[in-house]
Amino acid sequence: MKKEDKGVIINQLTEIIKEYPNFYLTDLEALDAEKTSQLRRECFKNEVKLVAVKNSLLKKALENLEGDFSPLYGALKGNTAVMFAQTANAPARLIKEFTKDAKKDVPVKPELKAAYVQESFYVGAEHLETLVNIKSKKELIGDVIMLLQSPAKNVISALQSSGQTIHGLLKTLEER
Repeated sequence: MKKEDKGVIINQLTEIIKEYPNFYLTDLEALDAEKTSQLRRECFKNEVKLVAVKNSLLKKALENLEGDFSPLYGALKGNTAVMFAQTANAPARLIKEFTKDAKKDVPVKPELKAAYVQESFYVGAEHLETLVNIKSKKELIGDVIMLLQSPAKNVISALQSSGQTIHGLLKTLEER
C-alpha cells in the first residue's frame, strides 16, 4: 500500500473516531463468510458501524486524536475490527447476543479485545458483561423522569381515590 493511501485511510479513521463517542476493538478472525455477513447485518440493524482495520493504521489514527489512547495499544494485535456506536452498550449487547449459543470451552468470535466507552477504557474480554450493563443516555434520562414522576403520581392517586375532596385527601395522608 502506498504511503498516500495509508495517509488517506488514517485520516478517514480519525474522522470516524471523532464522530462516534464509543468504540469496541474486536477479533473476528475465525468467522466464516456467512457468520461475518450475519454480523454485519446485525450491526446495521443496531446502528453499529463495523470496520476491519490494520492495527498500525488504527494506532496512527488514535495518535492523531486529543487524549491518551495508549491503554488500547496492547489490544492492537492480530485480526482487529472496530465497532463504532453512538449508544454505549449497543456493540456489547450485539457481541453477547451473537455469541450466546457458543460452547463455553471454545473461544467465541467476535471476541472483545478492548473498548473505549464513555471516556473510559475496558481492556479484555472479561469486561463484556460490565459493558452490556452500562446504561445509555436515553435509559438514564428515562430513569430520572420515572423517579421524578413517582411522588406526583402518588398525590394524584390519593386525590382520585378519596372522591377528590379535601377531607378525603387529609384522611389519606393521615393514614400514611
